[in-house]
Amino acid sequence: MATPRTPAQGSDEPSGTGSALPDGEPALYGHPVDSLADDPADDPADDPVDDPVEGAAGEEPALAEPGQRLLARIVDTLVVGLPVIIVVKEFVSGHQLDVVAPPAVAGCMLLYEAVQLTLWGQTLGKRFAGIQVVPDPSVPEGALMGAERAAAPETFAGAPEGGYGRPSVLRAVLRAAVYSVPIALRPVHILGLLASLFWVANAGFIYEGTHRRAVHDRLAGTLVVKRRTP
Repeated sequence: MATPRTPAQGSDEPSGTGSALPDGEPALYGHPVDSLADDPADDPADDPVDDPVEGAAGEEPALAEPGQRLLARIVDTLVVGLPVIIVVKEFVSGHQLDVVAPPAVAGCMLLYEAVQLTLWGQTLGKRFAGIQVVPDPSVPEGALMGAERAAAPETFAGAPEGGYGRPSVLRAVLRAAVYSVPIALRPVHILGLLASLFWVANAGFIYEGTHRRAVHDRLAGTLVVKRRTP
């Protein structure tokens, strides 16, 4: 009876290769044991559990759409402008109305916007449109972001209201003033024309760059973002 040949007894293959391994024997050739631990599929760093998820800390805010900003401005103008003009008409009329009404609207708009942005980061119009004003961390004043975020009103969960903080008093007043002062200049012919040109340029700057910042946002160091529900 013929005896089976072993690799050492004349096999055409070198000893230790090509032979079947007993059950349970680790693969020592062609598939080193160490290579199993290096399999990229088993790398913990690639575990999807560790991937950042939406809503985690440091999430970039979603910028407000131009249509949302326009809607908010229309609502705020109606909320402030109509009552002021109605009151002013009770005291003056004719040409005097055109002279007195714009500064009165501008002053009320400045106060209305500065107070609400300082307290909540939103005006009534911005609440209606679902947007808010936040500090812009990309400008030098953005170093105050931490303090401004800490000063934000807290929700029931203890997180800053809206998730992104609110502008400081200085930012809020400056932002409101840059928009409101041109309204007060309307009765002056040349300055009124310049104010109209400023508003056109102010709206156009929203489409310049990637942060959709109008002139008053750039000067005050703010961004307008979509409000995030905490």
